[in-house]
Amino acid sequence: MADLYLKALESERRKLWAECRLKGLAQGTPERLRIEELDRLLAAHRTKAAG
Repeated sequence: MADLYLKALESERRKLWAECRLKGLAQGTPERLRIEELDRLLAAHRTKAAG
């Protein structure tokens, strides 16, 4: 079965990353901070799913 939570996190991260690249946003902006938070959530979810 598809992991919808994981797909939603990855989708949001891709959208934000594209926006940051397009606009040339620097580190410390809310979008970049959200990407860092999403990275932590993705890592935690993957370790929980694996173990």
